[in-house]
Amino acid sequence: MQPWAFKSFQPSQKKKQPNTPNSSNPRLLSLLTAIVAATILLLFYFRRTLIDPNSLCAPAVPLTEAQAIVAEEFETTPTTLVTILHYATASGVPQQTKGEIRRPFDVLQSLAPCNFLIFGLGHDALMWDTFNPRGTTLFLEEDPKWTIYSLQRFPILRAHTLRFSTRLSEAKTLLSSYKKDCAGAPDRRPLKGHRRCKLALSELPEEVYDRDWDVIMIDGPRGYFAAAPGRMQVIYSVAMLARGKRSGVTHVFLHDVDREVEKLYAAEFLCLKYRVGGVSKLWHFVIPPVVNVSDISHGFC
Repeated sequence: MQPWAFKSFQPSQKKKQPNTPNSSNPRLLSLLTAIVAATILLLFYFRRTLIDPNSLCAPAVPLTEAQAIVAEEFETTPTTLVTILHYATASGVPQQTKGEIRRPFDVLQSLAPCNFLIFGLGHDALMWDTFNPRGTTLFLEEDPKWTIYSLQRFPILRAHTLRFSTRLSEAKTLLSSYKKDCAGAPDRRPLKGHRRCKLALSELPEEVYDRDWDVIMIDGPRGYFAAAPGRMQVIYSVAMLARGKRSGVTHVFLHDVDREVEKLYAAEFLCLKYRVGGVSKLWHFVIPPVVNVSDISHGFC
């Protein structure tokens, strides 16, 4: 972006008319300076909270020798084989159990290639991406540094980082007030720009709003201590995305349902009547679209 610059105004050689302001007037210069400063402040204030890790300017995180070998393999070796190599040599393992992994795996195999949205960029990211060959898999992660590190290791992944405006300690208050705070959203893109609704993720990438997601996994952000963001915004927003899908159902997988907030918000927004099963700490919902997406006066269920 070009730096701000002021034109140098030279006194006119023509005869000045009475009461004509001189462009070199200090008041005019002060006014222009104030306008420019206000514009910069507004641009800063209204900046997008979404961060594309590909555009972040940050030092490279050193990879171990084994990690560097795996990262280089993506240039010449099929992804499936690189994935096997990674998990065969990695010390970090997927956070979910074999049973929890198997259920979404079966759904992805029945739908692939499909649109797969994942909240949380964990050690299992490469695995999930590989389970959806030729499909669209997108990760949304809260930690920019971890995102950059993950993309260094697995350059085939697509990921964005985002910030959350909630705290886990606010969960019950937000649940009791959402019908008032979140009412009045447009049916088309009910989340985008809806800042009055504290549960709405209102500044996601355009692709998230525009694309119909067949499968959504909720395994982030952090939600195990009072100051953590919690998954309240994610669960609400995923429910709205599923309700607004143009055709077909949305498979939603929610992890860590052994925690109180996940259970409360799943019952309120994902609806237990749409729950079709689960394994251990993972619940599986199949949510149909609705006609009036923004009509939440009577709740979601």
